[in-house]
Amino acid sequence: MLRFTALEKSSNRAPVPVNPPSSKVSDYYGVNVFDKEKMHKHLSKEVYKQVMEATNTGQRIDRKVAELVAAAMKSWAISMGATHYTHWFQPLTGTTAEKHDAFFELSDDGRAIETFSSSALVQQEPDASSFPNGGIRNTFEARGYTAWDPSSPAFIMDSVAGRTLCIPTIFVSYTGETLDYKAPLLKALNALNQAAVPVCQYFDKNVTSVYSTLGIEQEYFLVDIDMFNARPDLEMTGRTLFGATAAKGQQLEDHYFGSIPARVLSFMAELEIESLKLGIPLKTRHNEVAPSQFECAPVFEDINLAVDHNSLLMDLMEKIARKHHFKILLHEKPYAGINGSGKHNNWSLSTSTGKNLLSPGNSPKSNLMFLTFFINTIKAVHEHADLMRASIASASNDHRLGANEAPPAIMSIFLGQQLSAVLDEIEKSVKDKKMTPEEKTALKLNIGKIPEILLDNTDRNRTSPFAFTGNKFEFRAVGSTANCGHPMTVLNTIVADQLKKFHVEVEALAKKGMKNDEAILKVLRKYIVETKAIRFEGNGYSEEWKKEAKKRGLNNITTTPTALDAFVSKKTMSLFESNNIFNHRELEARHEIMLETYIKKIQIESRVMGVVATNHIIPAAIKYQHLLVQNVEGLMDIKMPRETYSAQVEIIKAISNHITVIKKNCDAMLEARKKANAIDNVRSRAIAYCDKVKLHFDEIRYHVDKLELIVDDECWPLPKYREMVTIR
Repeated sequence: MLRFTALEKSSNRAPVPVNPPSSKVSDYYGVNVFDKEKMHKHLSKEVYKQVMEATNTGQRIDRKVAELVAAAMKSWAISMGATHYTHWFQPLTGTTAEKHDAFFELSDDGRAIETFSSSALVQQEPDASSFPNGGIRNTFEARGYTAWDPSSPAFIMDSVAGRTLCIPTIFVSYTGETLDYKAPLLKALNALNQAAVPVCQYFDKNVTSVYSTLGIEQEYFLVDIDMFNARPDLEMTGRTLFGATAAKGQQLEDHYFGSIPARVLSFMAELEIESLKLGIPLKTRHNEVAPSQFECAPVFEDINLAVDHNSLLMDLMEKIARKHHFKILLHEKPYAGINGSGKHNNWSLSTSTGKNLLSPGNSPKSNLMFLTFFINTIKAVHEHADLMRASIASASNDHRLGANEAPPAIMSIFLGQQLSAVLDEIEKSVKDKKMTPEEKTALKLNIGKIPEILLDNTDRNRTSPFAFTGNKFEFRAVGSTANCGHPMTVLNTIVADQLKKFHVEVEALAKKGMKNDEAILKVLRKYIVETKAIRFEGNGYSEEWKKEAKKRGLNNITTTPTALDAFVSKKTMSLFESNNIFNHRELEARHEIMLETYIKKIQIESRVMGVVATNHIIPAAIKYQHLLVQNVEGLMDIKMPRETYSAQVEIIKAISNHITVIKKNCDAMLEARKKANAIDNVRSRAIAYCDKVKLHFDEIRYHVDKLELIVDDECWPLPKYREMVTIR
């Protein structure tokens, strides 16, 4: 059987040898990237200066300068062996996209020449109707544009077919609407910079720009490729739709930070080498909590680059895993009953002067600056908690949220007891009346202790969706398949919007004669009081928290179709339009795209579940049941007492019961799908798929998994959990 062939092959695997180009990472880091060093080498000083200024300020690059950059980029790429180039972009499919063109052209006299113009660098024209667009572009309105993003360096991608120059770009429709994850993120980062600089200048006049940084922890599972190929559900949906819990899962917690299996270590080593060549600064690798689950994490980077690098990393993981006879599982919940995979987004803010705004300093003034950005971030998340929830909503992440160390669907913020105590102290100290000199001194002394407090504040709440972890906020609710540009666009936009409001409030008090420090503290105290509801230090899984959250007015939106409503609320539309991130048409289109994606994923899972249950599971169960019937008949023929075959009879009855329930629910699921497909309104159709179609998943799975525990091991058609999560 295919299952046993897969087991035999996986048990004979040996680690694939990996040879780094050098023992020193510095010898090959970024070798395949057209980075600042290579631009400096291939461009004149003046052109290099103009490119750097445009990159840092977001200004448009002059066409003449672009022509010189294109020539230099082509020269470098060809010297590296590249034969083709592509605009590399991130459409709303959740994956990356590329269309390759050769450098070669024919001259007027028919000779082959290598060429790459500024127009090829700056802009290309892929088909916008074939990518998700939410009705913005029809098939007869196919034109869309990719446009060069000079802030993210071009890179060369290796493949068995050769080398290709990849140019990171945004993707927009012919009429200007954004159709990707990068363009809105760049707009949000610009909005944040414009909002944060005036606030920074209350404390440091030298700050001229503020940018976001991001460190993305990528969790993933590995499964032997032959096991994967023997599981139609994994192949088609990325997760196991069936599978009885293994006797030994993660309960002994012996996998976490354990010795990395030799085959996995070879995979990790090659992944790191290829990532480092592409300038992806991977630094950490380790076993995660669940068996066959692992994690890699890079050094913090500028957020736009971090998002690009994570998308590129996921592509690399897929390709390199196959070389090591693995399949990478990026789905948030590939196996039931054990930990799922997240993509923890560690977010912070930095200034042009090198200051981390979410890290306290060595004086009360610098700590007041820290508190300003710290409390404004809390306020932003409190004001837009439902939008934050919507930003991480997906069919696959719904399976993960709320169990096995994944945060719940209720948005809350963990600060730690010590920092919460600091906020409580500020709330008590800053009265509506003017503070006395003694009160000011006491408050300054207390604020001055923040670095000492954070030094010992090492507690983590793994059930918190949004946690402060020393010098950054960790958005833990982001799923492992997500493009981080989506939640980071939301986070940076809401913080930008909040900082603008904060600045207006402080200025209003200053006009009344209040000193800046007192005005800042007065506004911060108001925010501390207003955001108490979202601060939570306890167990996010408890029933008590669900009840308490409801009292506090925090929503518990457990499914994607209703969570996505936040994207088209009046509040959200006003937020994004006022900050020039999305217009109402773009928001409505994205809402429709996300609903359609949800529908299609549940639809695929439903179809696969029905096919596997009726074509694989039921026939295997009937085959084993027939063997038992033959056994009973044989025992009856030789006049054996009934008690000698009563156990077989009970098993035969149990198998019939399970088969009946499976078939009944598969038929009901098919009917529910037909009814859902007939619904015109996309939101109503998504809710029908969620409430009526997916409703049958657990019941079908329960009875299939019961059969797995009954049916003879040699008759069972699918690799089992104990086999898949054990890497040989």
